[in-house]
Amino acid sequence: MKPTKISSRREWLAARRKLLAREKLHTREQDAIAEARRELPWVKIDKSYVFEAEAGNKTLADLFGNRSQLVVYHFMFGPEWEEGCKSCSFWADSFNGLEAHLNERDIAFVAISRAPMHMLMPFKQRMGWRFDWVSSYPNDFNADFHVSFGSDHKPENPVTYNFRENTFYPMDEAHGTSVFAKDDAGAIYHTYSTYGRGLDAANAAYCYVDMTPNGRNEPAEGNPMAWVRHHDKY
Repeated sequence: MKPTKISSRREWLAARRKLLAREKLHTREQDAIAEARRELPWVKIDKSYVFEAEAGNKTLADLFGNRSQLVVYHFMFGPEWEEGCKSCSFWADSFNGLEAHLNERDIAFVAISRAPMHMLMPFKQRMGWRFDWVSSYPNDFNADFHVSFGSDHKPENPVTYNFRENTFYPMDEAHGTSVFAKDDAGAIYHTYSTYGRGLDAANAAYCYVDMTPNGRNEPAEGNPMAWVRHHDKY
């Protein structure tokens, strides 16, 4: 690769300090957005959801364990698929080791997919992941949170994704993250969801890639993540 510009250490330091000022503004804006996120109203979950899990069926309340907050990663893995989505797997490679730290902050974490457990578990073992993963195959959870569009979905079928109507969506599954809270009486509420580029902050690899001279270096047209593979296929 070729350098974009060569400078003295003094010139580099001046440029870096100028960029640091912009980074600090960005950090303060991120803090303000996080505060606004916490101030969003809550929506009570009145529907009962039962999930397939490794140790038997679990309700949505069960997924909290003894925590009052729950983060759900909507992992793209349809019941007719042969393996989990490679892009979701790219995100999931950052999940190992999260549990202890999130639990300390009163947060439970789980991935949820539509594929049944007998498909999820072999793939989880193959990838070497340890995070909790359950199946929503018996219920409408994924559809209700706009990340599953049905096995008969066609790209031209309109769908609601990322809080807007999409007249073209190529996949029958989509990814996202949703957050739930449980009050002292045991009622469960939906507090937040994010989709698309909103998930970038949870991808450790992208955070480091963005620091490098080449950056993501992904195509402006087509699928920007066409380069991604399951980590055992590079």
